[in-house]
Amino acid sequence: MVRKNFATALSVAVVVVVLVASRAFAAQPDFSGVWIPDVKDQKRQETEITPPWKPDVLKQIQHLVAEEKAGRPFLVLSYCMPHGMPSWMLIPHNAMEILVTPGRITMLGEGDGNRLRRIYTDGRAHPEDPDLTFHGHSIGHWEGETLVIDTVGIAPQAYIAISEAAGIPNNGDMHIVERLHLAKPDVLNDDLEITAPKVLTTTWKTTRIFRRYPERHYEITEGECAQEDLSAGKDEFGNDIFIPAPQGPYGSVHVVK
Repeated sequence: MVRKNFATALSVAVVVVVLVASRAFAAQPDFSGVWIPDVKDQKRQETEITPPWKPDVLKQIQHLVAEEKAGRPFLVLSYCMPHGMPSWMLIPHNAMEILVTPGRITMLGEGDGNRLRRIYTDGRAHPEDPDLTFHGHSIGHWEGETLVIDTVGIAPQAYIAISEAAGIPNNGDMHIVERLHLAKPDVLNDDLEITAPKVLTTTWKTTRIFRRYPERHYEITEGECAQEDLSAGKDEFGNDIFIPAPQGPYGSVHVVK
């Protein structure tokens, strides 16, 4: 009888835990699907919500902006390097897909083959000595219907970019906090707080907007950044290969004015 009662109590406890966990998971907003960046709002923020650059860094940014206007853009996202954080969220022009699974949220981008973010929501902490990467180490937790993401361990070479032609490497010790929430059922806001003491005078707060169009059934596609500099061709044996395209002084995709 004691064993039976214990087994019954254990079964009830398991059911309660499962129900509580299921309800908690169900209560979270649905971030899944393909999201399109609001590029028009990105362009607005380039001039209206600028980072608090340090004086010497501001001079570098002003030079890059002037060079772009003169038809000599600096390629922030060159050599097929990953966009990295925070540029991943600041200046995307391509769609991204969010996959929500127990214990982790994964972001996939079609801009190039390296756009991948893992946000752990299983309660783990940051490593004490994380390996530095372009996207850093991200952990997240829910505060109501807002996903709070904390990112550290970002390589110093990762850019803080305000456009594809203007940005500065963070130079180390950068810390990013994001708050993802649905402003509307299919409008996702990412409120970013970027602390980069080597290049910013104070924490920069900005927001990026992404939109979902479920009726259009968008899917992200394969994208490789090097392909825009290559043309289809044949080698001496008749194999299909890519051949480097003629390069202009600022890259093949840029026209000299």
